[in-house]
Amino acid sequence: MRATQSELAERFRALHDGPGFVMPNAWDGLSAAIFAQAGFEATATSSAALAFSLGRADGRHEVTCDEHLDHARLLHDASGLPVNGDFEDGYGDTAEAVGLTVDAAIQTGLAGIGIEDTSGNPEAPIRPFDEAVARVKAAVEAANGRIVVTGRTDNFLHGRPDLDDTIRRLQAFAEVGADVLYAPLLPTKDAIGAVVAAVAPKPVNVLIGPADGELTAQELFGIGVKRISLGSSPYLYAMSALTELAAKVGTGDVAVTGTGLPFGEALELVTQH
Repeated sequence: MRATQSELAERFRALHDGPGFVMPNAWDGLSAAIFAQAGFEATATSSAALAFSLGRADGRHEVTCDEHLDHARLLHDASGLPVNGDFEDGYGDTAEAVGLTVDAAIQTGLAGIGIEDTSGNPEAPIRPFDEAVARVKAAVEAANGRIVVTGRTDNFLHGRPDLDDTIRRLQAFAEVGADVLYAPLLPTKDAIGAVVAAVAPKPVNVLIGPADGELTAQELFGIGVKRISLGSSPYLYAMSALTELAAKVGTGDVAVTGTGLPFGEALELVTQH
């Protein structure tokens, strides 16, 4: 029997009470199935990977909410795992519209949803403080405990390396009820620790990346991080392998195409859920 949305949400919420977990971001049915086979307990969409797979730009409102919902449903169907939706700014011009997006995510079966303070406007990519908080508050109110809401600020991702403002935003998101807090690309271990301390006891998600060079999952969990997401990295890793394959085939080395995942194994993975 397939798990209900409420069961998936509870499974996902409980993961944040443990010592910490890694949540890989899938981009199609096979990648989601591979992550499930590897033993991950949850997966997530990546707005960037989804946009790139459609030949569009990320963060510019070029992917519709319905497209993202259908994509999230596919990842769950292929993996059987709780899915967290990387839903950019919530797909709406108003806070009320963000609430409708959250309700649609619940109806689709998502276990979690992230709401960013981004605007989709490259000239002013980060929304004003009050507007950003109002949108996360609307998401929390629409969720009413039915889905895990992550409040996210993209200051560092968009070239605004202001740790004080980042913490201020995350604290405000926590105060209006966000379940998880997230600021991608925090630059150092100390910055990550400062965020964890500032929003405690709320769980913090980090994007795996170059903070103080190389940090392991265990090091991040050791400073209090509860969730590590991989963002678009798995997709870009796969595209890097494809770029290498294309270069080799371009020189006449067609034999290299026989070194990938066996067809039968891929077929078995996508038919087992």
